[in-house]
Amino acid sequence: MCTRILWNTNRHAVLTGRTMDWPESTEPVLTVFPRGLARDGGALGNSTVVADNPLLWTSRLGSIVTTVYGAGTADGLNEAGLAAHMLYLDTTDVGPRDPARPGLQIALWIQYLLDLAPTVDEALALLDTFQLVPVEMHGFRATVHVALEDASGDSAIIEYIGGRRRVHHDRGHTIMTNEPAYEEQLRLLREQVRIVRALGHDQAGSEVPVPGNVNAVDRFQRAAYFGALLPEPADDRQAVAAILAVTRNASVPFGAPYREGRFRTYNTEYRTVCDLTGRRYFFELTTGPNLLWAELDRFDLSPGAPVMTLRPDGVDLVGDVSDRFTSSPAPF
Repeated sequence: MCTRILWNTNRHAVLTGRTMDWPESTEPVLTVFPRGLARDGGALGNSTVVADNPLLWTSRLGSIVTTVYGAGTADGLNEAGLAAHMLYLDTTDVGPRDPARPGLQIALWIQYLLDLAPTVDEALALLDTFQLVPVEMHGFRATVHVALEDASGDSAIIEYIGGRRRVHHDRGHTIMTNEPAYEEQLRLLREQVRIVRALGHDQAGSEVPVPGNVNAVDRFQRAAYFGALLPEPADDRQAVAAILAVTRNASVPFGAPYREGRFRTYNTEYRTVCDLTGRRYFFELTTGPNLLWAELDRFDLSPGAPVMTLRPDGVDLVGDVSDRFTSSPAPF
């Protein structure tokens, strides 16, 4: 599930808000990785899922991320100002395994990009260096697509449909949710705009019939509408508050119905904001709604520095919690 909203047009900061919507806890842990970590793209926790030619690399950039089930990265920001977000896409199909290509289990996809790439362009250039390998976590298939943005405001959305990669690369690609695939979401958004105009509504009026349910199409269109109306903020603090307002508007309330089956409900578990300009990472757990953040520049990211983690569910965690992180073994 989930929603990603990029705001790259205000003069204070490039900001991205995202929601994590899921039917159970993803066991999020805020984690700071230094440079110089040796990675194995075939590992999934204590298991090996890519035994034939796993992708191996050493991180060149430090990052702050939110991990998922202790087995991969769902969201994060690196020290160069590249951010990455993994969202659910049921129709993801990476194609059959080719053991001649280095394999990367899909939950480590964005960590690989954050470890090595300072910009969207350089992250996209890395896509040909590996083959994604699907995995299952907690009984859920990790069928995902990825959004990237950098401190210049550049943006890209990457999907694998029918075994083929589709890349939408343009700073105008600011919204992403889930089904259907991105190209179809854009078509549906254009159709909604046509309907609004046919009804004679002002595009910025309070009478505009903005879709209001929790499905991915409604969230996409609602986020696009309100994101486009954000006023120029007075400072970076107001800018963060503004992107959070739109992110909260695209969230899923507790108990909201979705569809029959495993995803009958999938409320928003947490929200994040990446400040790509100031290298700040904001986090809001919906079951303990304290807004907290960490300043990446306050951490030692040099090779050999410890991995630092923080579980974000403490009732006393609020504001800048950079000094509350503790040294921990690397989760992957």
